[in-house]
Amino acid sequence: QVQLVESGGGLVQAGGSLRLSCAASGRTFGHISMGWFRQAPGKDREFVAGVNWSGYSAYVEESVKGRFTISRDIAKNTVYLQMNNLNSDDTAVYYCAAAQRTELPPYYTGQSYAREYDYWGQGTQVTVSS
Repeated sequence: QVQLVESGGGLVQAGGSLRLSCAASGRTFGHISMGWFRQAPGKDREFVAGVNWSGYSAYVEESVKGRFTISRDIAKNTVYLQMNNLNSDDTAVYYCAAAQRTELPPYYTGQSYAREYDYWGQGTQVTVSS
């Protein structure tokens, strides 16, 4: 069992930055892949970025590539999402997720990709004001 707790969300002006954190607990942190998803009002949950168990393999969705970076600190059982140059389209609830596999589930577009992940945090709100 893995428990995930997100933090770091808030209100930021367009062009600003935020860093989200996801603290994981449980005995399998070193053997799981981690990801960030987001869901805006009236929209489907969408994948943002993922990182494998070691932190050496990561994938960032094209729409945020170049602005968002994912990383993990195994010693601290924490995954981070650094978000730069934010805009109003980034406003959403951001969710941390974990998959019981050492390597990232191969990414594909569509709602069903979220089912590749086994554990979810409660979400943290990010609001970007223009």
